[in-house]
Amino acid sequence: MAIARKLGKRTDQRVQLVNSQATELLWHGQIKTTVERAKEVRKVAEKMITLAVNTYEDTVTVTKQKLNQKDEKIDVKFVNDGPKKLAARRKIMATLDDLQELQADKEKKADFKKRTADINHPLVEKLFRELAPKYAKRAADLGTKGGYTRIIRTENRRGDDASMCILELV
Repeated sequence: MAIARKLGKRTDQRVQLVNSQATELLWHGQIKTTVERAKEVRKVAEKMITLAVNTYEDTVTVTKQKLNQKDEKIDVKFVNDGPKKLAARRKIMATLDDLQELQADKEKKADFKKRTADINHPLVEKLFRELAPKYAKRAADLGTKGGYTRIIRTENRRGDDASMCILELV
């Protein structure tokens, strides 16, 4: 993925910085950073959201036979990712960092395990289950795609006078 601004870093550090900030943006909904970094993070985040929006409905229903407790064969239906969604999921996992779900305050350990039992990659699941349907509906209502993020400029940073901003999901 080509990054236009150098941001005062070597290529590997710059790519990792932008990808990790995009991860934090998608997980928390907003980050505070410099304007130059925000413009680079916006590119990566919007590409990941667009990828999820375009493929989140691609599923395949598979029927398999299993043995129950009485050794009888029964048909069980599974909903798997289709080829486009699977490829998109793998690309997102390759680009973004893997964040883990945290246990909420006053949440019992058993409840936490029950809530997160079927989730292996929480950020990817959040993209496909929450953000993609939300932005697909928004695109249908407004008749436009893209524009998932907003940059709000704030005061300059004390010390080096860098222009700061808040990058948030719309």
